[in-house]
Amino acid sequence: MSPYLRSSEGDPAQPRPQEPISVVVDGAPVEALPGQTVAAVLMTAGRESWRTTRTAGRPRGVFCGIGACFDCLVVVNGTPDVRACQRTIAPGDTITSQAGAVLPEQTRKAEASVGENVHAEVVVVGGGPAGIAAALAAADGGAQVLLVDGGRQLGGQFHRQLPAEFRPGKPERLQHGWSSFKKQVDRIAGHPRIDVLMETSVWAIESPPDGHRLWVQTGPADAIGRTPRAVDAKAVVLATGAYDRVLPFPGWDLPGVYSAGAAQTLAKGQRIAVGRKVLLAGTGPFLFPVAESLIGVGAEVVAVLEANRLMRSARGWLTDPLALTGKAREAVAYAGMLARHRIPFLQGRTVVAAHGDDRVEQVTTAKLDEDWHPIPGSERDLEVDAVCLGFGFTAQLELAVSARCRLGSGPDGGPAVEVDEHQQTSRPGIFAAGELTGVGGADLAAAEGRLAGAAAAAHLNGATPATDRQVAKGKRFATALAKAYPIQPGWQSWSGGSTVVCRCEEVTRGRLADTVTDRDVTGQRSLKLTSRVGLGLCQGRICSRTAAELTGIPADHRRPVAVPVRLQDLAAIQEDL
Repeated sequence: MSPYLRSSEGDPAQPRPQEPISVVVDGAPVEALPGQTVAAVLMTAGRESWRTTRTAGRPRGVFCGIGACFDCLVVVNGTPDVRACQRTIAPGDTITSQAGAVLPEQTRKAEASVGENVHAEVVVVGGGPAGIAAALAAADGGAQVLLVDGGRQLGGQFHRQLPAEFRPGKPERLQHGWSSFKKQVDRIAGHPRIDVLMETSVWAIESPPDGHRLWVQTGPADAIGRTPRAVDAKAVVLATGAYDRVLPFPGWDLPGVYSAGAAQTLAKGQRIAVGRKVLLAGTGPFLFPVAESLIGVGAEVVAVLEANRLMRSARGWLTDPLALTGKAREAVAYAGMLARHRIPFLQGRTVVAAHGDDRVEQVTTAKLDEDWHPIPGSERDLEVDAVCLGFGFTAQLELAVSARCRLGSGPDGGPAVEVDEHQQTSRPGIFAAGELTGVGGADLAAAEGRLAGAAAAAHLNGATPATDRQVAKGKRFATALAKAYPIQPGWQSWSGGSTVVCRCEEVTRGRLADTVTDRDVTGQRSLKLTSRVGLGLCQGRICSRTAAELTGIPADHRRPVAVPVRLQDLAAIQEDL
């Protein structure tokens, strides 16, 4: 029986009856629902994995759920390297498992065409809380705005919506703050100064003397024949968000191990549970809404494991008690949820190993000391078919780096874009908002977005924008949050020499250590070239921060291309210039 669940009877957002569509999976006909992703179709059909790695032939499936990790690659209609979590199914699709690397001559080709250049006064990249707020603020400030987002609908990860094809009965039951979000989306749709480009990704930013040029591509995710074009803007607001951070341990690369965000994305966006018996582990309050989403699609959450101990978290919050103002009701609601469903909430414990042949069948958990070293004799085995991990977030920095914005550190010590009191980066006319400038939650992201959008509009005529008190309040919360749920160095003791660090290139911790010891490694570039860590399809998004901490060699965030672009599209752009 498949471990994956679809929405149960009585689900307020259960898809209304609709005519299924037929697709072919590895030669067999399969029925799918309009609006499902390829990953959702495969999972509801009982597929645990559909890709094997290039080197060792290890099985892979969904891991991050938002297109950052490239674990879920599949061949669709002859096109390889399609991210199953991003591609929406279409009638007649032929889906084939992807074994290792696909040779270029096996790839279906299509004519590439370049779209006409687009011009806007302010371009906002990202349609989450920060991007939506920025677009409205800039337009209200008199600017002509273009809002660009890679999804099919606005909302980002926080306000992830069900596909329109699902025709859900009561979608508001799935969202916190649905009413205000819906009003914002309606305002954008009716605003005379806002245009929206959905299913559009930005892969590079250039800054000529008279403004900024963004290179974008529009069309279904990873499809052959996406339309590339240039977008010229006088000001840019980057609101690209973040993705889950997962710390490695033996077995973390097995199918059935997911980021916490992937579990929530599949539950909120596709009404699928990642397993029947699911364990949540990590640190921070994000684990609670993930548990809520899993319960909503019928999964049994066997426990929520918080790696930090109660006293450490309490000390962190007490550094600024006022930072928690307004959060008490939310905390009580989540505590009630755990109590009603009899879900154990265990502090100072985490997952230190996952076991199984082709997918997770069992995990080992252990108590942790103050520095997160496992306490000998505290190990406990649990039978589960899915484990979801979340140890904070990592900002999506690619476009900020492409624009040559200066980087610094966020409240949690992770890399973040430096901004001034008006959210302007080190590059004049380029602003940043949300998790990109430091992880602090949706309220802070929206406040920064409002400030960045207003500042971008003011930049057009040289005016000085006002500051926003809500930003200062949100940053206090972000600082206290980081102190309450820090990542402790003892996590490095969870793994051994054979533990995979780089999922794409299957670089183990032992190989990484040997490279640093035996070769003249002087920086991240030489570390990549000699060990291959971070050289895979995800370009180090998942492993670079981990490798930096394991080796002591600072991470290098230079990626000239922010998202996948097919070579034929790059060639078409060159010919069109």
